[in-house]
Amino acid sequence: MISVGVVGGTGYTGAELLRLLVSHPQVKLQKITSRASAGKQVADEYPHLRQLIDMTFCEPDSTELGQCDVVFFATPNCTAMQMAPQLLNAGARVIDLAADFRLQNIEQWQQFYDCEHTCPEFLPEAVYGLPEINREKIRDARLIANPGCYPTAVSLGFLPLLKAGIVVPGSLIADAKSGISGAGRQTKPANLFSEVAENFRAYAVGTHRHRPEIEQTLRYISGVVEKLVFVPHVVPMVRGIHATLYAQLTDTEVDLQRLYVDTFADELFVDVLPPGSHPETASVRGSNTCRIAVHKSDDGSTAIILVVEDNLVKGAAGQAIQNMNIMFGLDETLGLMQAALWP
Repeated sequence: MISVGVVGGTGYTGAELLRLLVSHPQVKLQKITSRASAGKQVADEYPHLRQLIDMTFCEPDSTELGQCDVVFFATPNCTAMQMAPQLLNAGARVIDLAADFRLQNIEQWQQFYDCEHTCPEFLPEAVYGLPEINREKIRDARLIANPGCYPTAVSLGFLPLLKAGIVVPGSLIADAKSGISGAGRQTKPANLFSEVAENFRAYAVGTHRHRPEIEQTLRYISGVVEKLVFVPHVVPMVRGIHATLYAQLTDTEVDLQRLYVDTFADELFVDVLPPGSHPETASVRGSNTCRIAVHKSDDGSTAIILVVEDNLVKGAAGQAIQNMNIMFGLDETLGLMQAALWP
């Protein structure tokens, strides 16, 4: 059994981690921490976990957490880096669901996250946890930077085009929409039901923190600098991301459907839909599946890729568990084969 610690168990991604981990046949939950809820029963914070988790939240203690095989950080940015060095030195593996180890450029990281990095010496060994591009590196990693929700959808959507080298440089556009759970559990006026319901808005145009992460991943895939126009939006739903991606093609005759089917043929969590499909966020709600549909403009010059995922699962907690499975030599799908919730 893998002994697991979860730091930050009261946020949405922390709760999703617990929901998935509690049914994982090779996991024993050892510690669940929360400074704000220390001493409180987990089931009192999240009633859906009653009869499944009989534990209390505790204060995060690096000595106790260091005894775990793996520690998940479902915490705000600039938190995991405070404890990761001690845990790694104690022999625990670390999977950070926030952004502390995602960007390799420390100046860029500090610019976008407005925080001084406390352990930049660990950035070179951090493995970006997108299994579809980094599976072999994940196997031997002890520090995983779990991708953001938008970067997962956008990177997977562009991946086949970039690997094939058929994209006009500078032509990539990502128009993405997310449910409000992507903003976290904090109480903010913009997140209130009365502000989100019956509403639709863009935000952080040109300044979103996920843009440099996506560009870094696209550069890793293609081997060249890929600039991206990225516009995120909030839509009135709880879960889900829908990304509509555009790329001008250098080869207008390419069979995009075949390209995507072949690229993801061995990926159990990427589902390429039949020609002419339009994926729905409801079809992946609660699952670790990313669904993709492939289209072309009428003149064949532009690829139009539709991608949907659950931002809390494949975009966060599910992908983190997928990484854990790979790290410990388990079946990659273990604990993650739940069907989506419908309706």
